[in-house]
Amino acid sequence: MISVDEARVRVLDTLRPTPAEIVALADAWNRVTAEAVTARLTQPPADISAMDGYALRAADGALNAVLTVIGSAPAGHPFGFAVGPGQAVRLFTGSVIPAGADAILLQEDATRDGDTVRINEAVDKGRHVRRKGQDFAAGDIVLPAGRRMTARDVGLAAAANHPWLTVHRRPRVAILATGDEIAMPGEPIPPGGIVSSNSHALAALVRAGGGDPAILPVAKDDRSAIGAVADSVQGMDLLVTTGGASVGDHDLVIEALKARGMTLDFWQIAMRPGKPLLFGQLGTTPVLGLPGNPVSAMVCAILFLLPALARLSGLPAAPPPVSAAILGAPLKQNDRRADHLRASVATDSSGRAVATPFPSQDSAMLRRLALADALIVRPPNAPALAPGAEVGIIRLDSLGL
Repeated sequence: MISVDEARVRVLDTLRPTPAEIVALADAWNRVTAEAVTARLTQPPADISAMDGYALRAADGALNAVLTVIGSAPAGHPFGFAVGPGQAVRLFTGSVIPAGADAILLQEDATRDGDTVRINEAVDKGRHVRRKGQDFAAGDIVLPAGRRMTARDVGLAAAANHPWLTVHRRPRVAILATGDEIAMPGEPIPPGGIVSSNSHALAALVRAGGGDPAILPVAKDDRSAIGAVADSVQGMDLLVTTGGASVGDHDLVIEALKARGMTLDFWQIAMRPGKPLLFGQLGTTPVLGLPGNPVSAMVCAILFLLPALARLSGLPAAPPPVSAAILGAPLKQNDRRADHLRASVATDSSGRAVATPFPSQDSAMLRRLALADALIVRPPNAPALAPGAEVGIIRLDSLGL
C-alpha cells in the first residue's frame, strides 16, 4: 500500500489541462481562464463625478461663494465647453467632468437660484472625482490565466469589454458502476440488490468540480461486459469506476481493463475508508477506480477526484484544505492507515470549531456522510486523543459539497 499523498502525486503527474475553447461571456461563470484577460479600454474612460452636484474650479469653491451655472451634463452627455472662473456645471453621478473643473460641489451642499448656485460647504480639489483609469487602463491584465470565473469576475470581464473569453474545456468524466447487484434509481432491484448511489453522487461532485459527467450503463460482474462498456470512453478526459477493485473473486475491474490494454500504476492506498483504490491508463484515458462502498467512494473522490478535476481544468491542483478544530469526543489510537472520520462541527463559546466524530463510521452508511459537516483527518499511527485535543478537519461545505 502507498500513502495518500504519494497516490495523489502520481495521479496528478499524469494529468494535463484540457484544451482551450472560446465561450460567450454569459457562459463563462465557473469556467477557468486559459489565457489572461486584458482590458480593452480604460475604466473610467475620463474623469467622472462620483456624486450628484456641480463641477467647478476648486479655486472658486470657498464657503458662500456664488457661481454662475453655465450648463448641465447628464451621464452620457458630456458638456462641450470648459468651466471658467466663477462658473459651474450641473453634474450627476457618472457624468464626465468638464475641462477646467477639478472639484465637485455636492447638491446637498448647494443652494440653487435660477442660473446661480451658492456654496454652503467649501469644496476640496479632487474630492468626489473618479480619475480616468482609476479602476484599470487599456492593456492591464484584469484576470490571470488559470482563474475559475466568479460572478464578480464575469462583471469585471464585461467592464473590460470582453463579449467572449478563452477558457479551458470542461473535463469530460465517464462514470462506470459495476456489479450484478446494482440497479439505478427507479429501476427494478434484483434479489439481494441495491440501488446505485455512487454514479449520481460522483456526477454531482464532478459538476461541483467544474466537469461534465457522463454516467455509463451499469456493467455486470463479467470481464467482457466491463471491457465493452470501457471501450466507449475514447475521447473522455477521465474514466472513474466504482466497485470491482477489491480482492474478491468478483472484483473484476482490474483484469477486465488490463485485457483492454490498461497499464496499472497503483492499487490499494493506506487509508480508511477507501483502501481498494486504483489508478491506471487505458489508452489515452486515465482511469481512477474507486471502491464500491458509497462512503469510501465519496471520500476517495474528495481526496483524489477533486484535485484531478482541478488539474484537468487548468487550476493549481492541491489536497483539500485542512483546518484546525477541537475534538469533541475521544478517539482511539490509529493504525497504519490514514483515517477520515465523518463528523459534525459546532462552535464553542470562544468561537473555536469543535468536531465530533459520529459513533459509527461504517463505510456503507451514506446518511452519516450526508449529515456530516467535515472529515476528521488522522495520520497513520496517530495516538489516542481525549476531547479538547486539536485535530485537522476537511470542511465539506468549503468544497461546495
